[in-house]
Amino acid sequence: MDIKLFSYWRSSAAFRVRIALNLKNLTHDVIPVDLFKNGGEQHLPDFSAKNPQDLVPVLEHGSHLLRQSLAIIEFLEETYPTPALLPSNPHERAWVRALSMDIACDIHPLNNLRVMKYLHKQLQLGDEQKSSWTKHWIDLGLAGVEKTLSSKPRMGKFCFGDEPGMADACLIPQIMNAKANDCDLSHFPKVQQVFDECMKLPAFIKASWESQVDCPNKS
Repeated sequence: MDIKLFSYWRSSAAFRVRIALNLKNLTHDVIPVDLFKNGGEQHLPDFSAKNPQDLVPVLEHGSHLLRQSLAIIEFLEETYPTPALLPSNPHERAWVRALSMDIACDIHPLNNLRVMKYLHKQLQLGDEQKSSWTKHWIDLGLAGVEKTLSSKPRMGKFCFGDEPGMADACLIPQIMNAKANDCDLSHFPKVQQVFDECMKLPAFIKASWESQVDCPNKS
């Protein structure tokens, strides 16, 4: 089955899916979508036909188009169940899903490109104000993630146990974004531990910003 991922190198949502595809060892082609060129290639008719929301990622799986990063990861989990990205126990699966949503639904949307553009163009906030906004919401969100990881003995080397999964695929892009925004992560030791463990693995390294063909500073 041919798999194509329409992606932007710095998109946290696309980053999550790149990690999941790599963890499952699925051969795929990455198709760059420049979110800035000519006002953003995501707004071009050809791409809008793939995703009416004009957002990446989009996964093309044969003749099917899928959107929304968590929905794509769940699809990959159902279609290619090994290696598993979710635990087998229903309660533990719900815990991992909730942690993933804490990151993908509560932290990331407040700092994504559309919000940053709105703060700059419509609300006319300066760089210092935008930075303060970003750091506030990332810090608040990661504080909750840190508490969640500390609350019950589910965490191992990774968010859940000793194998990477969906929550890790969501967390690492957010930490990359936090680091890029000079957020202080020193008071999140468990979050930092997960990041350090994940970034030892080829699946995460190959999915990272610098490894993408459209990264301006591709290594």
